[in-house]
Amino acid sequence: MQMAPIRRLICLCGASAWLFRTTSALGQNSSPTTLAPASTSAHQIFDLSIFVVAVTGGIFFVVGGLLAIALFRFRVRKTDPAGEPAQIYGSTQIELAWTVIPLLIVVVLFLTTARIIFAIQDAPKPKTALDVTVIGHQFWWEFRYPKYGVVTANELHIPVSSGSAPQATFLKLTSADVNHSFWVPRLAGKTDLIPNHVNSMWMDPQKPGLYLGQCAQFCGSQHALMLLRVYVEAPEQFATWIKNQQQPALQDPVVAAGRRVFETQACMNCHAISGTAATGRFGPDLTHLISRGTLASGAMDNTPANLRQWIQAPDTFKHGALMPAMQLNDQQLDEVTAYLETLK
Repeated sequence: MQMAPIRRLICLCGASAWLFRTTSALGQNSSPTTLAPASTSAHQIFDLSIFVVAVTGGIFFVVGGLLAIALFRFRVRKTDPAGEPAQIYGSTQIELAWTVIPLLIVVVLFLTTARIIFAIQDAPKPKTALDVTVIGHQFWWEFRYPKYGVVTANELHIPVSSGSAPQATFLKLTSADVNHSFWVPRLAGKTDLIPNHVNSMWMDPQKPGLYLGQCAQFCGSQHALMLLRVYVEAPEQFATWIKNQQQPALQDPVVAAGRRVFETQACMNCHAISGTAATGRFGPDLTHLISRGTLASGAMDNTPANLRQWIQAPDTFKHGALMPAMQLNDQQLDEVTAYLETLK
């Protein structure tokens, strides 16, 4: 049975009220919402959206109010059921009003939107800005820090920006295969990643913490699980993270058997681990795999059990993932998992 129109409207209004009541709560955690902006560009987009909602909401109430008045005033009356209201055949003033006023509203919305777009796109790049190259893959993110020689995956680390130490991060975006879209709602708007083309965006988050994002362009069967995490850190924490990422992979003789499995199987053809013969670029760099909180671009927590299962059968977590099952036996799975667990 279909829901009656009035009941549907009541549910919609209730859902909207709940959404606005939880806005402040969302601002205190990592939920991906545009209602709790945490950077300059996100604030500009949020302010524009509030302005547009206010204008269109005003139009809704004016039109709805006039409609309600017309329905009440010209309703059928028992005293004159066959009566007909007075017919008006044209009014120059009314026709001018409903032509000029909507035109002015559209012009105002267009100019306001254009101003925000140009303010974000044409923002000057500070000399102290952090440069990061973002490469979209099916279905994971690659992050390169050219200044520091660091390559990582799925988890972007950037410094926080403050009034005393303003810090912006400028991203160069491209794709290794199909179109993707980089979107962290609390930090910036959506920007597409296109093969053989470079787009750019910037963010200057003013609050440290974890910000969640998502690929916003359908890119294949696992588009919904092409998640991303942005860690905004104090300058000291960011410097510590960079220093750790610059270190070569730990060579622990205790897990030498697992390293041999990794290097003698096809793993090294797709993945890179610094200080080893593994220099693949098709899959994520694993030099500091265990320093990441999740596996498979946010599909599951980074635990030994999940890592072992991911190696054994990637389709268990991500059906359609391009990483093949390597058909390792139980001993090999245990050994390679133990080896990868040392890559911190």
